Amino acid sequence: MASRKGSRGAGGSPSPGSKRETKHGGSKNGKKEGLSGSSFFTWFMVIALLGVWTSVAVVWFELVDYEEVLAKAKDFRYNLSEVLQGKLGIYDADGDGDFDVEDAKVLLGEEPGGVAKKKTKVKGLKERSVPAQPTSPESEETIQPAEKSYVESEHKKADIELEEEIQSVLHEALHSQPDADLLADDLGAMEPEPYEAQVLYEYDMDVEKTVSDPEAPEDRVHGDYNEDHEPKHEKQTETQDTAVEDLPEEVNEAAEPVEIIEDFDIDKELSVESKRTEDVVATEPEESEMPVQAEDYSNDDVVGKSEKETEQDKTEKAKKKKKPKLLNKFDKTIKAELDAAEKLRKKGKVEEALRAFEALVSQYPQSPRARYGKAQSEDDLAEKMRSNEMLQKAINTYDEVVSLPNVPSDLIKLSLKREADRQQFLGRMRGSLVTLQKLVQLFPSDTSFKNDLGVGYLLIGDNSNAKKVYEEVLSLAPNDGFAKVHYGFILKAENKIAESIPYLKEGLESGDPGTNDGRFYFHLGDALQRMGDKEAYKWYELGYQRGHFASVWQRSLYNVKGLKAQPWWTARETGYTELVKSLEKNWKLIRDEGLAVMDKKRSLFLPEDENLREKGDWSQFTLWQQGRKNENACKSVPKTCALLERFPEATGCRRGQIKYSIMHPGTHVWPHTGPTNCRLRMHLGLVIPKEGCRIRCAQDNRTWEEGKVLIFDDSFEHEVWQDAETYRLIFIVDVWHPELTAQQRRTLPAI
Repeated sequence: MASRKGSRGAGGSPSPGSKRETKHGGSKNGKKEGLSGSSFFTWFMVIALLGVWTSVAVVWFELVDYEEVLAKAKDFRYNLSEVLQGKLGIYDADGDGDFDVEDAKVLLGEEPGGVAKKKTKVKGLKERSVPAQPTSPESEETIQPAEKSYVESEHKKADIELEEEIQSVLHEALHSQPDADLLADDLGAMEPEPYEAQVLYEYDMDVEKTVSDPEAPEDRVHGDYNEDHEPKHEKQTETQDTAVEDLPEEVNEAAEPVEIIEDFDIDKELSVESKRTEDVVATEPEESEMPVQAEDYSNDDVVGKSEKETEQDKTEKAKKKKKPKLLNKFDKTIKAELDAAEKLRKKGKVEEALRAFEALVSQYPQSPRARYGKAQSEDDLAEKMRSNEMLQKAINTYDEVVSLPNVPSDLIKLSLKREADRQQFLGRMRGSLVTLQKLVQLFPSDTSFKNDLGVGYLLIGDNSNAKKVYEEVLSLAPNDGFAKVHYGFILKAENKIAESIPYLKEGLESGDPGTNDGRFYFHLGDALQRMGDKEAYKWYELGYQRGHFASVWQRSLYNVKGLKAQPWWTARETGYTELVKSLEKNWKLIRDEGLAVMDKKRSLFLPEDENLREKGDWSQFTLWQQGRKNENACKSVPKTCALLERFPEATGCRRGQIKYSIMHPGTHVWPHTGPTNCRLRMHLGLVIPKEGCRIRCAQDNRTWEEGKVLIFDDSFEHEVWQDAETYRLIFIVDVWHPELTAQQRRTLPAI
């Protein structure tokens, strides 16, 4: 029996031990076998249960950085045109027509470039996702099919119980915070819009009614903060297009999705310059321009941080920002209703959204978030209707939000900031200033609001109070780059040239939001030039590389892209040969009327007051300004004015002047540039000393002749010397750049 048992143990039925060995990966006849179905199911259930408890642990101990998850979602921005067509665009990753938990899971698991991460769902919750690199709308759209297929395949493999746990975690991540409004970044933009003159929705083709500048001398040196800023509709008039998509960037807020709009950098959102001043007046270099400075400064390290490094720093800082809290306790109880109304708004159904929010306000009059949604919907509708009246309603509603009880502080900030921005858009600078003052009073420790307030003062020309604000900011935050560049700007306007340089320089080197502005490069370079420092051209070169200037020599800030650019022109090149012939033929008549005005006891010639002179005496007598005739002035020189009436390219040039200019011996005009590339400047010699007077434009020097016309593009750097024994008298006629279209000439804002 013993031998029989032994033989069975060895050669008959396998023993329990051998069964276990073969079942769990042992060998039978020297060969390994795969897992059986029941064993696979057992291990799968173990993993599933571990997943459940891991999910619970994730929620309980807050192991997942949801800010980063939502930050990835934030990168997927809506295109305004898609919103206006009622499309959800790139946020709808699974094609169900809505942004939901499934879409969030796709965002959670995506690598830059659209490659899905290969990791289990449980592990995916624990791991920190690599932030997606910003992509264009086109590239984002192209990766959606891959994302969709990835999600579908994951669904097929997932265990139902594990799936429910993951959904609950994601749902909590996406719905744990209130809604917020993500305003569009620019820059771009913006073109920067807060520093411009009044521009309304009801865009008047006669722009000079809405944009006007005070009488200017021979050139402007971009010294006025308000006037220097790029007009809001400049880009539209350049393209002769008034499509809604090209209108102010702020309206993109209508595109923001409900679930992810909370996760944004509120400090960045509420910074007045963070999205508007970037690339304010950027123009692409023209192939026909003069060559850049002979010396190559492109490799000089004049800024401490590269743009790439600065952007990376900003990204890292943004991750550490706290998420805004926009719902109070009551609003959390009606969040589903708020979300439903917000979904209508984000889909571009503005009228329906407004009705929904109005109903909520009527039903819950003490709900701050419902009131804010109503204001946003009115804001969107104002843009759609191009209605100032509707926009004023939105402004009033934003103000009402703040007056309600128990309003979260973040919602107060957003409401007042948006209210101030919309007031500036309507040209109501003083009303905007009051709103900004309220923000500073409510949040005295927030220097970003103080910075905004300083800009508000600059917009109304109150440099004194702006200076006090920035001094206070710098006492609290000595390294605030935004405050530094603006403080330096003010010092330079006060002709404190040497004092302004370190503030402008350190502010630009900081790379802080709002500092990458062409005006600050312009004024730093100009200040260095006046101090005799050749480092000025390094900053001009950097400004050119950053897209603020057309070239190192052509540094105007109000530009239309694509116009022929060269310092000196001939009459034939301009196409204005008849005007030139008329001026040269009648030069003595023009001269005699000008001399008669000079001989009057009460001189009508006014001194240059733009701080362009290093020394000397330089005055002018203006006949046309911004396309408007000075009737009183023309009474003194009637024949000259009658002569010019035949040439609308000159009298209708709303970006120029027509005037007499007298310069006395011993005068030197600093190197400077005009404000725009949209005009050319003609100089007709009337009384010219035999020697001692000359003008340089870019790198070429010329002299005047009596009865002859010189033509140059004053958007290029130019400089004047008057070292003669007697005065020099010339007649200046600005004309539209010949390549501007008729519509552009009608619609470009006046300068």
